[in-house]
This record gives sequence, structure tokens and C-alpha cells, in this order.
Amino acid sequence: MKKEKVKERIIRVASDLFYRQGFNSTGINQIIAEADIAIGSLYNHFTSKNDLLQAYLIKEELEWFKGFEDHTAQISEPKKKILSLIDYRKKLQKSSKFAGCHFIKIIAELGDSSPVVSDFAKKHKGKQKEMIRTLVGGYAENKKDLNADLITESIFLLIEGAVVTSTIDKNTDSFNAIQQIIEAQLP
Repeated sequence: MKKEKVKERIIRVASDLFYRQGFNSTGINQIIAEADIAIGSLYNHFTSKNDLLQAYLIKEELEWFKGFEDHTAQISEPKKKILSLIDYRKKLQKSSKFAGCHFIKIIAELGDSSPVVSDFAKKHKGKQKEMIRTLVGGYAENKKDLNADLITESIFLLIEGAVVTSTIDKNTDSFNAIQQIIEAQLP
């Protein structure tokens, strides 16, 4: 088994803490203690807690898109690939015990107090929407009367709403409901 590098361990521990208890409630001393490192090790890799937050968001974004790619690797049919996005988001919610979206949580906590973080979260959601647009575009190729932009926006908003509702209700019922709505939009 490959030994985890110090930088990777710091990011892993900080990511877990930021997600579970929030950025503002997580102190540098707690990260140092839980990562079992010296303070100098932290500052050799990160200039500040905000720098560490940026690394956390980058890590989460890379894992999100890689996870979806892996989840859909065996699916080629465009409609099934779109519907698999719902299954993927449902899977993420279940695996986090309905803790919600990393990006929604950080924006809810920090608001616009950190333009770098809010811009990153907005761009991440924009990338998700563009991914949906690509999937819908593949589906709509041979469909003349389909408004791909409207369907893209609908799918994006329905999924984001399902994530929030699922976080509040602690179940996947919202995903089951939006699956039926989205299937109806994709004749």
C-alpha cells in the first residue's frame, strides 16, 4: 500500500472537517492534530487556511467529475446517460449520509465574503450545467422539436433542488420524483 504524502493527508483531513463541521468551525490546530503533523508541515504546503480551502474545493471538483465519468463509463445511450446523472447525485447523497453538496454548503457558510471561493463554486456549477448541456445535445441530435437549452436548465435546476430537498428530508424521494419529470421531458 502506498504511503499517503503529507500534503495529501492535510487536504484529506481538512476536506473531511470542512465538509462535516464547516470551514469557520474548523481551526488550523484541529487540522494539525487530526493530520498528525507539525505546524511547519502545514505551512510548508499551504500559506493559509484559505489556501487549504481552495485545495479542498479543487479536490472535490476533480473527484465529482471523475466520479460521474466512472459512474457512466459503461453507458453510451444519451438518454440513459442523462438519467444516470440523477442516480449519481443520489449515490453521492447516500454516501454522505445526506450531508449535501460541498459547493452549496461552502457558499451557504461563506456567502460572498470570499470572492475567490464564491467564484469557484459558481464556475463548478457552471461546469456541471455545461456537462448536462453536452449530454442533452447528444440526446437532441436527431430530435427536431426539442428545446435543448430549456431542457438543460430544467435538468440542472431539478437536480440541484433534489440535492437540497434530499439534504433536508434525509431521503432520496426527491430524486425519484425528478427522474419521472426528466423522463417526461425526454420523449
